[in-house]
Amino acid sequence: MSKEEQKAALAAAKQRLVAEGELHRLTTLHAKMQLRQALRPEALLHGAVDHAVGVAQSRLGGLLSPGGLSQLNFKAIMPYALTVGSFIVRKRLYKPALAVAAVAAAGAAWLMRRKRAEAEADAAAGEAPWE
Repeated sequence: MSKEEQKAALAAAKQRLVAEGELHRLTTLHAKMQLRQALRPEALLHGAVDHAVGVAQSRLGGLLSPGGLSQLNFKAIMPYALTVGSFIVRKRLYKPALAVAAVAAAGAAWLMRRKRAEAEADAAAGEAPWE
């Protein structure tokens, strides 16, 4: 290799190293800015809310699917029931809990009555007029 080829190879290597250093500096600066943005209170609150929604969706998502409530059993309900019951007892929220339970029972009764009436109407509509 001649001296000029060596100089050209050295200049190319230097240029490559300078470009790698610039890329490293830009990457570090970008990471600093991302960290600064992520540590802002609004971003922290947004992340916490997203996490809470994701947990609730994964835990309770099966209840909203078709046939979700029919797949529940004692083992599946007990952790939730114990947590809610413990909270009610600790905070002495007996009367509000009874009121919520009464409203939920009334809503469930209304829903069951409506579904039964719809089923009877569908059955009556399905009958032939000559029968």
